[in-house]
Amino acid sequence: MKKKHDFKYSDDNKRYHTYNYFLRQKYHQKCFRIPLDAGFTCPNRDGERGIMGCSFCSIAGSGDTIIRGTLQAQIDDGFKVMRNKWPDGLGMAYFQAYTNTYDTLENLKELYDPFFEDDRIIAVIIATRADCLDKEKIEYFKEKAKHKDLYIEIGLQTIHPITNYYINRGHDNQIVTDTVKMLQEANIHTTLHIINGLPNETPQMMLDTAQYCADLKVDGIKIHMFQILKNTLEAYRYKKDPYPLLTQDEFVDITIKQLQLLPQETVIMRLTGDPVVSELVGPKWTTNKISVLNQIDKTMAKYNLQQGDMINEKQQ
Repeated sequence: MKKKHDFKYSDDNKRYHTYNYFLRQKYHQKCFRIPLDAGFTCPNRDGERGIMGCSFCSIAGSGDTIIRGTLQAQIDDGFKVMRNKWPDGLGMAYFQAYTNTYDTLENLKELYDPFFEDDRIIAVIIATRADCLDKEKIEYFKEKAKHKDLYIEIGLQTIHPITNYYINRGHDNQIVTDTVKMLQEANIHTTLHIINGLPNETPQMMLDTAQYCADLKVDGIKIHMFQILKNTLEAYRYKKDPYPLLTQDEFVDITIKQLQLLPQETVIMRLTGDPVVSELVGPKWTTNKISVLNQIDKTMAKYNLQQGDMINEKQQ
């Protein structure tokens, strides 16, 4: 029986639409992601858009925890590891590192076609940048999605030009808007990544970014905390001139308000990051994911808050 708060997209104590709930409703059993590095780079690293990458991005291109080796070895080893935990779990191929559509359409077909034909894999998840998708690539993925579930994840991070310039993002928001709309027209499940606590951003700026995602009506959203990692441009800046980082309490407060702005149908794919502890400069509290999630749950329950609350208030 549901809790008294009776949130539509929950069958436990959560007051937001968790990714776990979404997967259980869709596939009716445990699902796991196998993170993959397919050998891509990024236009913000190889000179196409820039040479240093985003100021916060690690040398592994956000794929720090991936088991290295050939792509086939990664998927095979990934299944072994995950099946030890969940023998009956369903596997999803997650192309995580760098920009996974940054190549010619011909090369992308050669890479992805076998994964759509692999019966072990129930879904393909592709992380990329909005400026590395075009009509031809989206048309290809539209056809593939007719045969196997496909999820595209796009890094947005922030909607504010001054912050995008500071973090060396390499593109503006219009390309994100245009790309998301093309993906929606192709009926491809689309997720946006955003970051809370980027340097010099106010809480209202972070809420504005969440509101943008709500207005676009994306299928899912990942909310990360800004983290400074060793051997990045941001680590150099921070060492030279330290600046304030969000506390856990501040992050929780902002994140809950963002959840209240988002439609209940929007799947909350993630509310924290998973830093490699040895690579983390700060903030140190981000290593305790359970503590952050518990604080979000307890605060929302204490004040009787739910995802989409602010939308409902506007409609009344």
